Amino acid sequence: MTLPAGHPLVDGRTSASLLVRAMRGDRPATRPVWFMRQAGRSLPEYRAAREGTEMLEACLTPDLAAEITLQPVRRLGVDAAVYFSDIVVPVLLAGVGVRIVSGRGPVVDEPVRSASDVLRLRPLDPDALAPIREAVGIVVDGLGSTPLIAFGGAPYTLASYLVEGGPSKDQLRTRALMVSDPHTWAALLNWCADVTGAFLRAQVEAGASAAQLFDSWMGTLSRGDYQKRVAPHSRRAFDALRGTEVPRVHFGLGAGEVLDLLPAIGAEVIGIDWRLPLEAAAERIGAPLPLQGNIDPAYLGAPWDLLAAHARDVMRRGDALPGHIVNLGHGVPPETDPDVLARLVELVHAEP
Repeated sequence: MTLPAGHPLVDGRTSASLLVRAMRGDRPATRPVWFMRQAGRSLPEYRAAREGTEMLEACLTPDLAAEITLQPVRRLGVDAAVYFSDIVVPVLLAGVGVRIVSGRGPVVDEPVRSASDVLRLRPLDPDALAPIREAVGIVVDGLGSTPLIAFGGAPYTLASYLVEGGPSKDQLRTRALMVSDPHTWAALLNWCADVTGAFLRAQVEAGASAAQLFDSWMGTLSRGDYQKRVAPHSRRAFDALRGTEVPRVHFGLGAGEVLDLLPAIGAEVIGIDWRLPLEAAAERIGAPLPLQGNIDPAYLGAPWDLLAAHARDVMRRGDALPGHIVNLGHGVPPETDPDVLARLVELVHAEP
């Protein structure tokens, strides 16, 4: 897959942006900064836009999804937008019954727990992605020289929702299936990799200038299980973007024990959560890659002087990296004051 001539990376709109330069190992004078979950619950304009609209409906309404994606760029001054969606959207578009339950999260109507369940899963029809492409087109037109990051859930995290039937803290059913029926597990993870890969590819083809794979539940896996039973499928998801010039980011929550395995999966940038200092993460990775992160989201609720000192410490630790994109070590908490985020962006941009 090659990018079309009018793609922002090809026509030059975003190729020299702070984000893309840092992701490619450059050190621009101003550090790029964006926040995971920057589009959403913490912004009053998001709540106003979403009023009366279910989450998944919002994700599949192009004008609304585009507006929500653009909101934090306008308010916060961040250096990238991340496409507003939910991790289960490609699963829904592939025909799986799933809904968002308030206070709980995604709930699957018929969990996938056997070989026959996996056989009932259908491929994702490319035409079903039309609302995604339309929304991305609107966003890219509105962003100008600011890049859009494509959003997709890693196969293991998608599989955990399918098997558990909803959110789970320890993924016990998921991991039991993984070890007890490896053939069914591999078929399920391949399906998840293909639907999330198609989801990412649609966003990139429509104009996204980077792509991030989010693995929210990676930290529940042992190193051996991740290496043998999960990593090849995350690589398959990234392979959907083969042939493009789009920088790829891999973020896994609780990935500290497997960081050295991530470069082989296919990302040029590794996202780091708040648990490890950046230099320790770089040492574990063992390859000179740009890193993204890793301000502790808890500091967003602390006094400003503590947050500012912590952010400066993170930036100083990132000085020795081939490239550094400032971000949180996880998503923006819903109770965060947007003015704090805007002030943090100003701090990052002002630091020498």
